Amino acid sequence: MTLQRRQILTASMLAWATPWSAFAASATSRQDELVFDGVRLIDGSGGAPQNDMRVLVANGRIAAIGSMQNVGIPHGAQRIAVPQATLLPGLISNHVHLGLYDGLVSGAAAHTPVNILGQLRLYQRYGVTTVAAMGVNTPQVYPMQALVQSGAVTGADFVVAEGGIGTPDGAPPIDMDPSPVVRPINAQQARQAVQDATSRGANYIKLWFDDFQGQQLTKMDPEVYRAAIDETHRQGKRAFVHIYYLEDAKQLLRAGADVLVHGVRDQPIDGEFVTLMKRNNAWYVPALTVEEAFFLFAEQPELLEQPFLRNALHADLRQQFATPQWQQAQLANPALQEWKSRLTQSQRNAKSAVEQGVNVSFGTDSGAMPLRVPGFAEHRELELLVQAGLTPLQALHTATARAAQALELADRGTIAQGQRADLLLVSGNPATNILDTRNIVGVWQAGSRVV
Repeated sequence: MTLQRRQILTASMLAWATPWSAFAASATSRQDELVFDGVRLIDGSGGAPQNDMRVLVANGRIAAIGSMQNVGIPHGAQRIAVPQATLLPGLISNHVHLGLYDGLVSGAAAHTPVNILGQLRLYQRYGVTTVAAMGVNTPQVYPMQALVQSGAVTGADFVVAEGGIGTPDGAPPIDMDPSPVVRPINAQQARQAVQDATSRGANYIKLWFDDFQGQQLTKMDPEVYRAAIDETHRQGKRAFVHIYYLEDAKQLLRAGADVLVHGVRDQPIDGEFVTLMKRNNAWYVPALTVEEAFFLFAEQPELLEQPFLRNALHADLRQQFATPQWQQAQLANPALQEWKSRLTQSQRNAKSAVEQGVNVSFGTDSGAMPLRVPGFAEHRELELLVQAGLTPLQALHTATARAAQALELADRGTIAQGQRADLLLVSGNPATNILDTRNIVGVWQAGSRVV
C-alpha cells in the first residue's frame, strides 16, 4: 500500500466512522458452518443444474459439494433446506455507478457515504454480491471499500475504476464540482492520470470514448487513449472502455482495450470486431437495460406496482414514474424509436457475440441515471439476455463465472471448493425460467447471511 493510499484510508475512515454505524455488520448472521441441503445447484460454470445436492460452507468458503449421500453434515452446522430451491453464485456486475443519484437528487449532494453504502446494501438484497463501480468515483470510495471488504459494514463487495478518464468537452457529462473525471489533453497527462489513480488504489482504469449521440461531445484523441491504455497495462491493470459505435470499439480494441462496458448499438458486429476481441482476449458487456430503461416504466407502468421493483425504487422516483404526465412525456420523446432500435441491435449483437465465441460478461450501468435501478436492473438484464436468444444458463454464466473472470476475481463466480461463499438461494428453477432469480429466499456474503 502506498503512503498516499494509507493516508487517504486512515483520515477518511476516522471521518466517516459515525455515518457507517447504521450499516455495521453485526446485524448479519454469521455461522461458522452452514449446510445447504437437497438444493438444485447451478454452480456458475455454465453446466447443467445438479439436483439433490449438499453444499457445505465453512469459514466463509465452500468446503464441500456433493450428493446428500456423499457429504456429511458436521455437528453443530446450521442446516438450510428449502423445498424446490436453487442455489447459485451471487450475481456479479461489471458495470454500475455508485452515489450519482439519491432519488431526485444528483451530483455531489448524492455522493455521500450513507447513500453509497445504501446502494451497496440494495445490490446485496437483490443477490448482487459484487459490483464494479465503473468511474465517476472520488478517492473517498477507498475507505468505504476497505470497510466493506473487512466485514466491518455490510453491503455488496465492490471494485473501483475511480473517476475515470474523459476528454475536455467530452464524455461523460456529469454534474459534480469538482469533477472526479480526469480529462488529459496529451499522452503525458494521460499516463500521469493512470499512475495517480493506480497509486491511490484503483482496481481498473475506465475511459469514455463516445459523442453521446445527439449531444455531439468531443471524442478522445487517439494519442491520449493509446497512452492511457498502454500505461494501464504497464501498471498491471485492465482498461475498461465506454463505447457506442462499432468503429469506435474497433479503434479502442486496436489500442489494446480489455473490456467494452457497453454493447455496440449502431450496427451489427463484424468479423474484424470478433477477431480483435479474441486477439485481446477482451470482454464484451452488452448492458441491454441501458436503452430499455428510457421507456420501460412508461410502457409498462404496471411494473411499478410489483414489489420486486417497488422495493428497489426510491419513493420520490416511484411517485415521479407513476404520473401520467411523466409517462406520456417519455413515450412522446422523439428518441423513442431510436432507443428501441438500439435495444434490438444490442440484443442481436449480444447473441452474435456468444455464438462467435467472444468473451461475454455482465453489467447494466445501473445507478448512472434514476431510470437504471440498482438491483432490479440486474435481474431485468438476465431477462433481456434470454429474450435476445441466450439460454437461461448462458445468461447466468455471464453474470457469475464470466463476470468474475472479466474482473480478474478468481475467488468468486462459481460454487466450487475453496471459493468465497457468495451465494443466492431462490425458489424455483432459473435454468428453465430466468424470472425465478427474483424469488429470493436468502443471500450470503462470504458465508454470512445478509438477506
